[in-house]
Amino acid sequence: MICGIDEAGRGPLAGPVCAAAVILPENFDRSFLADSKKLSPARRETAREKIFFGSFAWGIGWASPEEIDTINILQASLLAMKRAYEQMLLSDVLKAGAADCKQPFTIEAIIDGLYVPDISCPCRALVKADDQIPEVMAASILAKTARDDEMIRYAGLYPEYGYSKHKGYPTRAHREAILKYGPSPIQRLTFTVKH
Repeated sequence: MICGIDEAGRGPLAGPVCAAAVILPENFDRSFLADSKKLSPARRETAREKIFFGSFAWGIGWASPEEIDTINILQASLLAMKRAYEQMLLSDVLKAGAADCKQPFTIEAIIDGLYVPDISCPCRALVKADDQIPEVMAASILAKTARDDEMIRYAGLYPEYGYSKHKGYPTRAHREAILKYGPSPIQRLTFTVKH
């Protein structure tokens, strides 16, 4: 079985990094899948629902702004990926599928990028996997939509920063808000804010 793993939120100045791990069944309709950055918000939401209900198993993992500042964004991304994979392994659907299988199955993970997390299965990194491998596309969609939802929630807590619009990415409006109000409680303090 192929497990696709991807993250969302490496580049923002604020908020967590989120990762997802997804295994798709053979009969899953892959026609609507694409790299999450290439889908409109409405198409991402539709895809997310199909992935939630049609995948063999999925998991979401997070690394906080504090963890990002402590271990750096690359290591935090890999940690979020590990957490997503481990959550996926705890899935009732995966456990039930494993119990029903007449033959043992193995999982191989494909990770978008250059580095692999420390997880309990063979894995390989593939640059642009989120544009080539359906399972990684699905993971990309779950990670992006979960993180966007979290940043919208933070926008309600810290409205002056505009998180619902830019999701913590370094837009001009976001940089100006940081300079005006100071760092928010979810700021990545090791990331530089330039005028």
